[in-house]
Amino acid sequence: MKMTSLKTALAFVAASATLVACNPTTNNADDETQDTTALADSVGGIGVNPLPHSKEFPGASLEIASITAEKAGADSAKITVKYSVSNFELTAQTEHDHHMANSHDGQHIHFILDNEPYVALYKPEHSVTVPLNSEHYLMSFLSRSYHESIKTTDASKLVKFKVTADAKIEELPDSGELALFYSRPKGEYKGEDTKTLLLDFFVSNGSLGANGHKVKADINGQEFLLDQWVPYEILNLPMGENTIQLTLVDKDGNAVTGDNVSVERKITLAAE
Repeated sequence: MKMTSLKTALAFVAASATLVACNPTTNNADDETQDTTALADSVGGIGVNPLPHSKEFPGASLEIASITAEKAGADSAKITVKYSVSNFELTAQTEHDHHMANSHDGQHIHFILDNEPYVALYKPEHSVTVPLNSEHYLMSFLSRSYHESIKTTDASKLVKFKVTADAKIEELPDSGELALFYSRPKGEYKGEDTKTLLLDFFVSNGSLGANGHKVKADINGQEFLLDQWVPYEILNLPMGENTIQLTLVDKDGNAVTGDNVSVERKITLAAE
């Protein structure tokens, strides 16, 4: 399938630009976020455009205080994760001028277990039931009230762990390989929220760049290559069900192999 190329509204940034977790936004001389391969909304079709962060949170920190487990049945265990949050206020509203879905409950933690749809946590604790003798990836990060992740190492934690047959937690080593965790869009959107959707993901153990790894976004069969780790807006999605697949690719466009490298979601847009 032919890749969609950049059109009029976006300027080409330097080919050497790369992104790192502590400074994920690439700016041009006018301090405007750019992307080399996203599609501008110029012809009324699906558009994917990079956005500047609405507000930075220097010093924001998320730590996992504990992960515990207890038997919840013959073949399952309830795991409880407790967090410690610093320099970031859960439930506060984030100042922003993006016109997209916003949580009335405010800022929160995104709890992503095994790259399934996240759970928004407004208190620093969450429990979930999993099978005994199973392995899991848990990605957690701080989120603005309109669901954009804070893309820093300190504001996120990725852990791999095993729940043993007797409901004990064993932390497992991280492979250190580049990984991608899907965040937004999610679920159902209605009314005004259907006009602009946030596309947001979390990259761990590496970076994206014009001459490096990218994220291929397949939206209803139309492909976009994203080479910046920034929030994006999706425009002009049709009403009804839409399919979004995010895949890590290398500098030559080949799909990366490994755990947590490709995720697909279905979302729904409704007039009211």
